Amino acid sequence: MPRLFFGLEVPPEIKGRLLKLRSAVPGAKWQSAEQLHITLLFLGPVNQESLEAVAGSARDIKSEPFRLDVTGVNCFGQPQRPKNLWAGVQPEAPVAGLNKGLLARMEKFGFGAERRVFRPHITLARFKRQAGSVESLLDEYGDSQFGQFQVTEFVLFESKTGSAGSVYSVIERFPLRSAD
Repeated sequence: MPRLFFGLEVPPEIKGRLLKLRSAVPGAKWQSAEQLHITLLFLGPVNQESLEAVAGSARDIKSEPFRLDVTGVNCFGQPQRPKNLWAGVQPEAPVAGLNKGLLARMEKFGFGAERRVFRPHITLARFKRQAGSVESLLDEYGDSQFGQFQVTEFVLFESKTGSAGSVYSVIERFPLRSAD
């Protein structure tokens, strides 16, 4: 059964700027350019029969296109022992609106929200148990601007795990359009 999630793609020029943050931090598993994205809603395993219903329901999402600024670097966990290092996006409201709209439609198929509060971000690195400190990265890049881009669609991705990490494939693209 394919593992699926909804997300936003990040333009190559912004990915290039984010990849320059890579440094020798113990325990860091840095994301590749192909892995950089903004997750809207993780579904997990979806059987083939449900796939069309999920995609069909997502096609009904109404949302105006919007601009996002990729700004700042932060972490989940303590900077001395982080779980994830990530870049933020502003404004968060339109991304959170897409998450809320998708969640409302996907709940009828048995997909629920995560326990954590939704926080739109681009994961840059994940850390193992022996994580090193990212304090110097936060000090240097905490307020950095990585660029802005126009969001005109969201995407249904399939995630396949492999020895080099997850590989994401586009299943379908959903254009953003106004509610009128």
